[in-house]
Formats: sequence, structure tokens, C-alpha cells
Amino acid sequence: MSVELIDDLELEIQRLRKEQNAVILAHYYQQAEIQDLADFVGDSLALSRQAAETDKDVIVFCGVKFMAETAKLLNPSRTVVLPDRSAGCSLVDSSPPAKFKAWREQYPDHVVVTYVNSSVELKAMSDYTCTSTNAVQVIEAIPKDKQIIFAPDKNLGRFLAKQTGRDLVLWPGSCMVHEIFSEKHLVQLKVEYPDALVLAHPECEEGILRHADYVGSTSGILNYATQSDRTRFLIGTEARMIHAMQKQAPDKEFIPIPTTDGCACNECPHMMKNTVEKVRDCLRDLTPEITVPEELREAALRPIRAMFEVTGKPLRGL
Repeated sequence: MSVELIDDLELEIQRLRKEQNAVILAHYYQQAEIQDLADFVGDSLALSRQAAETDKDVIVFCGVKFMAETAKLLNPSRTVVLPDRSAGCSLVDSSPPAKFKAWREQYPDHVVVTYVNSSVELKAMSDYTCTSTNAVQVIEAIPKDKQIIFAPDKNLGRFLAKQTGRDLVLWPGSCMVHEIFSEKHLVQLKVEYPDALVLAHPECEEGILRHADYVGSTSGILNYATQSDRTRFLIGTEARMIHAMQKQAPDKEFIPIPTTDGCACNECPHMMKNTVEKVRDCLRDLTPEITVPEELREAALRPIRAMFEVTGKPLRGL
């Protein structure tokens, strides 16, 4: 797309944003052009808070469907739109609600902690929701005599079990982006760049995490890199995260860890479905709109409330 066309689209988006009294939220994994025109860019926790605290009539959520659903759970009276309704998530796909319900019934006395990267139906079957930022805090708040199910990301679950010392029962889901980083290529990069620190997301496989100097959420990785006195980093998360890092620390070098096929361009195909044109279209037409039946919304909101009670930062209206 030409620079002129992008400029025209952004001007139209600015006009529509004002006319519709809208706020544009973008995840770090969105394309650079979308991040640059958003009102707020962040990880799932930060964007959840922004969604809950906005005073705008319309929320344009540039991410994937479960994120927009969470915004709707927190804002039932506001219009929530997602640029591309088919922008899903491999973790959601790996945990069909009916199968999870049948599996969960095998552990009737367990507390269920569900990662925010899950469907609204899965949240409704949970006691707590968590993000990769606050998952350890949520797990540690549960009494030690209680057994815990963690779903749907098994890699994050294994990491949490090590961090907390808890014996977690794990649903066998995984993220299609974070599970294909290559340990072999990472080791090669560490040899090539011995001064570089390895920063990785806890959704990565254990083979990547064992080499990491820091394991954390997207915002945690960003903060660690920008505040560190080191200048070179090997990044084990979605490649478009590097755009936000480069903006905040232009004097530092961020090298994406290659995948098993050798490509250093590991991008989420679901996140890629959103485009600047689709942002313009959903602002103009207020579609595709995200809706959640009220009974399901109340059930799914309960574990979100529980999460924010644990973190000590309750949201307005909850």
C-alpha cells in the first residue's frame, strides 16, 4: 500500500473516530500501521483495563475475537467492533467448550484458572481469569489446600507450576505462534551474539524458556528491554512486538528468534487479518459488532472480577 493511501486512510479514520466517539485499542501483535494510529497499544491486561475505563461510545478492538469479547463483557452498554470477525486464536480453537466441560467434570473439587486467551464460554466455566502478567499472583492467591486446573495453554501452565510450586492440572492447548520457535536456531544466535539477552514469552516451549534471561508477558518483555542497560536482545514472541520496542528504544537492537523452518518472521495469522482498511470500515459501519448474551456475560464476568480482586485494582463498574 502506498504512503499516500495510508495517509488518506488515517485521515478518514481520525474523522470517523471523532464522529463515532470511538476509542481504538491495539494489541502489540498488530501491524505497525494499526499500532501507530491507535489511542492505546498494550497487552491483554492493559487493554482490558482501558476497555473497562473508557468513556467512549464505541470500542474498536484491533486484536482477536476473545479480546473484543472481553471488552464487551466489561462494557455491555457500549458498541464493541472487531475489524475482522474471523480473527480468532489457536488457543481458543484448541479448547472447544463442550470438550472442556466434559474434561473439567473429572475434577469437580478443583479451582479453575483460565488464561484470558480463551473463549467467553471457557471463562464462564472458570473461577478465575488471568493474564500472563498476573498469572503467578492469581495462582498464589488460591489456598494451598485447593487443587487447580489451568487452561488452555499448557506451556504457560508448566511455567506457572515451576514459578509457584503448585501441582497444576493442565488442559493440553498451545499457541501456534509461540510453540514453533526453534531451540537450535536460538542456540546459534546466542553463539553469534554472545552479548544478547534472551527475552521470551511464557507461552513458548520449555526448550526456548530454558535459555531465557527473562520470561514475561509482552508488556514485561517491553519494559525489561527498554529499562535494561544492555543493547541487544533475542526476542521470543510475536515478531510485530518489535515495532513497539524499537519505538521506545530506537538505539537498541531486537532480533527475532527464528521458527523451526528458519524464518525470523513469526507472525500470528489471526492478528494479521486486521488491516487499516478494515479499521476504517468497522468505524464507518460499526460492524462486525461483538455481542454476548447477558446470562453468558454475567457468568464470564465473575472470574474476571475475581482476577481484579486478587490484583487489588478493581475496575470501575465491577
